[in-house]
Amino acid sequence: MEYIQTMEKFNEVIQSEKPVIIKFFADWCPDCKRMDMFIDGILEEFNNYAWYEVNTDQLEGIAQTYEVMGIPSILIFQNGEKLAHQHSAYTKTPESVTEFLHQQLG
Repeated sequence: MEYIQTMEKFNEVIQSEKPVIIKFFADWCPDCKRMDMFIDGILEEFNNYAWYEVNTDQLEGIAQTYEVMGIPSILIFQNGEKLAHQHSAYTKTPESVTEFLHQQLG
């Protein structure tokens, strides 16, 4: 999973013609740390997609721009548009994240 540190890079990444998956997180977030414990298996299953992560505390305003009200959140972008968003309440188990990705990406 590639770490995005600038808005320029973020804007470049989301222009992809293929869907890209971006995890929104923060260092202080306990649910984010829990997700880190199970995300590797999901990355393996969906390894045909590019994965990125964004620290919402480092890119000021990005959470508001993309309506990320809780973290961790998983967002899918393609051609500069947000296609799907799994809010924090639904990212607590590997099953819920996997099910979301299957529904959105096939």
